[in-house]
Amino acid sequence: MMRALAALALVLGLVGLSATPALAAEEPTYAPVVIVHTEQVQVGPYQVAVGFGDWPLRSLRSLDFTFDPDGGIADKTGTLVINQDGGAAVRGKPLSRHPRKLDSWGLDVFSLKGEGNWTFTFHLDGPKGPGEGKLNLTVLTAPGPPIAVSWVIGGLPLLAVAGAVFLVWRRARPGRLQGTWDW
Repeated sequence: MMRALAALALVLGLVGLSATPALAAEEPTYAPVVIVHTEQVQVGPYQVAVGFGDWPLRSLRSLDFTFDPDGGIADKTGTLVINQDGGAAVRGKPLSRHPRKLDSWGLDVFSLKGEGNWTFTFHLDGPKGPGEGKLNLTVLTAPGPPIAVSWVIGGLPLLAVAGAVFLVWRRARPGRLQGTWDW
C-alpha cells in the first residue's frame, strides 16, 4: 500500500513539474496571415481582392482565404456561397472577420473537399448599393498519398501496441493462475 501511494505521489509530482512551464507561458501569439496569391473579383460596384494562403489550390488542404473589398469592410455586409461544379452550396454564410487579420473578411484554415471546379459567389451590400460577383477556381488533387494509405500507416503503431499488450496478457494469463507463473 505504501509503495502504491509513493508511486502515485511521484507521478503527481512529475505531472506538476512538467505543467509549470505551461502555466508560466504568455498568451499565445498567432502567426500572421501569409497571402501568396490574390485574384480580383468585380462584385457589382465593388472590387474585392481574394487572397489565398497557398497556391495552386489543392483539395483537402487547409489554408486561409481573405476577402478585401475596396474601401474596407467597415461599412459593408456580405455573404459568400461556395459551390463545387454547380452543385449544392458547400458554404453559404455571412462574411465575417478573419480571426488573425481583423481588417479583412476571411476563412481561417478552410479546405475544399474535392478536386474540380469551384465557384465563390459574393453578395455585398454597402454605400454604393448591392452587388454580386463570382470567382471560378480550379482545385487540383490532394497532396500526399491517398487518405486510406495515410490511415493505415498512422494506425501501425497502435496495432503494434495492441499486439504487445495481447502477447503480455496471454503469457501472464491473468485470473487463471493464482500465485504461480507459468513461463
